[in-house]
Amino acid sequence: MYLVHTPQYVQALFPGLIWKMSGNRKEIYLTFDDGPIPEVTPWVLDTLRSFDAKATFFCVGDNVRKHPEIYDMVIHAGHTVGNHTLNHLSGWATENITYFHNIRHCARMVNSGLFRPPYGKLKPSQVQFLQRHYRIIMWDVLSGDFDRDIRPEDCAQNVIQHAEAGSIVVFHDSIKAEANLRHALPMVLEHFTREGYTFQSLPKLAPAVAESGLRVAV
Repeated sequence: MYLVHTPQYVQALFPGLIWKMSGNRKEIYLTFDDGPIPEVTPWVLDTLRSFDAKATFFCVGDNVRKHPEIYDMVIHAGHTVGNHTLNHLSGWATENITYFHNIRHCARMVNSGLFRPPYGKLKPSQVQFLQRHYRIIMWDVLSGDFDRDIRPEDCAQNVIQHAEAGSIVVFHDSIKAEANLRHALPMVLEHFTREGYTFQSLPKLAPAVAESGLRVAV
């Protein structure tokens, strides 16, 4: 069970998190979680390039370690990157110290002041600590590309029906999402381009931490 569109009351409960950007311009902020991987990420980059679109990639540190050349492709294409933990950990299921150290290890490979929690799951205590070091990026539209029980067309419509100026949209450059993503992403790009929108990456933000990453007290 998941919400395609994040309700305003949920956003209001956590005002310190970034759910949406300014809607003053016809801009949409596509984000891709869980990569980089050679099977999917290069195709995403090629597809974005064909629409002159920029995006933000929330990278799993272990995938960056395995595929540094794919990570470099993301950087060289001018996209923004963010920290998505080293091992795709759920904040709800992980002790704070373990979680913070996992983020720190990812930070050694992903130099960014942006963080997105896997599954969108954070404890209040984790939010309080991480906000001192990162801008925590959530979303207002979830494509559902990871859901193998929906049709690719429905995945595209999840975005087309709910995204608006300033929306932060979640896709995944992962094997699990690949079938839906390959169909839905071009549809979304084509639709909003026709409507006069552009696709922007989130503003780059240097991490407010030491080069080695978060300093976690133990």
